Amino acid sequence: MRTTEQASHYDHLEKMSTAEILRGINDEDRSVPEAVGKVIPDIEKLVDGIVERMERGGRVFYLGAGTSGRLGIVDASEIPPTYGVHGSFIALIAGGDGAIRDAVEAAEDNPDGGWADMQPYSPTKDDVVVGIAASGTTPYVIGAVRHAKEHGMLTGCITCNENSELAAAAEIPVAVVTGPEFVTGSTRMKAGTAQKLVLNMISTSVMIRLGHVRGNKMVDMQLTNRKLVDRGTRMIMEETGMGDYGRAEELLLEYGNVREAVAAYRKQNPS
Repeated sequence: MRTTEQASHYDHLEKMSTAEILRGINDEDRSVPEAVGKVIPDIEKLVDGIVERMERGGRVFYLGAGTSGRLGIVDASEIPPTYGVHGSFIALIAGGDGAIRDAVEAAEDNPDGGWADMQPYSPTKDDVVVGIAASGTTPYVIGAVRHAKEHGMLTGCITCNENSELAAAAEIPVAVVTGPEFVTGSTRMKAGTAQKLVLNMISTSVMIRLGHVRGNKMVDMQLTNRKLVDRGTRMIMEETGMGDYGRAEELLLEYGNVREAVAAYRKQNPS
């Protein structure tokens, strides 16, 4: 039996107090970062492969179903506002956008569905496919990974079971074995948390490696709200030593991001 389907370490959950339920969930969650830590070498291989291909103009396709697909969408959707990079991370979910909110019956069971969903984006051999499936058995994901591999693309996956069919299909598998869930089989819990952590690590590491972070700052972030304008203004002040908040904000709004504003300031004020 897959470890994600094994019986919970806890029983008679309906008889627990709220505090007991919360402590039990929290105790289980503590094991997730340790499980992720064990597979950092595999994540490193995947990140390095992604960077190599993105430097050649490649993109990353996340493919998943249910919770796994939604997690891919969350990660990909944050790349443009955080790093100012558009179209480099593309997330697809079995059943299409409607499945983001509601399950689409049997969509994940089509082994050709993932590859078909990729076709409007004209995939090339410089692209990377990362299949996301806690079980490691989702046909929509496995099929996409196999098709991508046949077309010369780099393939990776994030799963939470050892020796899965998905891991066997991918060139660089990342298998974070999180064990039984607090509620038996509810992989939106520990498995979902593990997948989110790994996705964070992949996309953040790739963006850092590709130069979208300077020091520890998001110098290419988009100015989509007042909070980010304020953050960017303070970043410019820190980077340049400028003491005038108003002037720093003017530069930011004029040039559109921290990187360009700092470069313009230094050009205007050579040391």
